[in-house]
Amino acid sequence: MESIIFSTQIAPDLERFLKSKSFSKLGVITDSNTYQACYPLIQDTLPAHEQFAFEAGEVNKTLDTCQKIWQWMTDCGFDRKSLIINLGGGVTGDMGGFCASTYKRGVKFINIPTTLLSQVDASVGGKLGVDFNGFKNHIGVFNEPEAVIISAAFLSTLPLPELRSGYAEVLKHGLIRNENYFNSLKLQHWENQSWTEIIEKSVYIKKEVVSKDPKEEGLRKILNFGHTVGHAVESYYLDTERHLLHGEAIAIGMIAEAYLSQTHIRLSKEDLETISNALLHVFGKVEIPADDLEAIAQLCFQDKKNDGKTINCSLLKKIGDCDYNIAVKLEDIIDSLHFYNTQHP
Repeated sequence: MESIIFSTQIAPDLERFLKSKSFSKLGVITDSNTYQACYPLIQDTLPAHEQFAFEAGEVNKTLDTCQKIWQWMTDCGFDRKSLIINLGGGVTGDMGGFCASTYKRGVKFINIPTTLLSQVDASVGGKLGVDFNGFKNHIGVFNEPEAVIISAAFLSTLPLPELRSGYAEVLKHGLIRNENYFNSLKLQHWENQSWTEIIEKSVYIKKEVVSKDPKEEGLRKILNFGHTVGHAVESYYLDTERHLLHGEAIAIGMIAEAYLSQTHIRLSKEDLETISNALLHVFGKVEIPADDLEAIAQLCFQDKKNDGKTINCSLLKKIGDCDYNIAVKLEDIIDSLHFYNTQHP
C-alpha cells in the first residue's frame, strides 16, 4: 500500500518529503484550474522542476492528452529515476499516474489530491487510467504512488458543486461499510463539517478494503456501489449540455442500486427510503428523460465488474453491509432508473 500523509501544512510537509527522496528530475502535472488555484500554494517550496498543465475536465481524460504528457516528459528529458507530482483532482491523479506508470515502463510519482472526491477516493488504491470512446476508465493499470499527501487546505479552492460531488463518495463509504459513520454525516448544512476528520475516516475505510483485495478480485468491488448505474449515467451525458459531475451521477446510481438491493437481496424498505431521502436531500433531483433510459442501461454492459455479458452489481444487504457480484439484467437497470425518476426530494 502507498504511504498516506495527512498534512496540516502542505508546503513544509511537501518540502520535508521531497528532501527525503532521491530523484534525477522533478515534474508537476496539473490541470488548468489547479495550476491557477493550487500550484501557487506549493510552487515556492519545490526545487527546480518542469510543469505541465492540461485543460481541465473529464472530457480531456483521454489518450490524446496522455500523448501530450508523454511528449512533454520526452522533451524535458525525464528518465526512469525521475519523480512526477500529480497535483489535482481525480482526473489528474488517474491520468498523471497512468502516464508516469507507462513512460519508459514506469517512473515514480506521488499524488497530491486537491478535491474532496480525489482525497477520499481516487487517490487511494492504485487505480490509474483514462476514458476511451466514451467509456469510463476503460484503459489503465494498477500501480501505487510513492505517497499520497492529503491536505484539507485545498478544499477552500473548490466551488460548492465540486465539494458536494466528493461528498457522494463519503456517503458511499458509510453505506457500504459503517452504518454509524453514515448516520453521523450531515444532510443539513453538509458543507459545514470537520473535513479533516471526515477525510481520515473515509480514507481509513477505503484503505482497509483495498488492503484485503488490491486487484479488485472480490471484496474491493463493494467500493463500486452506485457506480454501475452511476458511471453509465455519467458516460451517457459526458459530452452534452446535461453533463453531470462524478458525484452527482454516483448519487443517482446509489439510489438506483439501493432499489436493486431491495429487489435482489432484500434490502429493507426502510433502508431504501433512508438512502433515497438522504441523497436527494443533498444532491436534489435530476430529470432523466424516459427515452434515454435504455441507452443508459446498455452502457452497463461495459462495466469492469462484469463477467462476459452478465452485469454484476455491488448491492447492499443493509446500510453498512455490502455484497458484490450480484447479477442483474438489462431490464432491472431500466427499472431502477424508473424508480429514481419517481423519487422526490
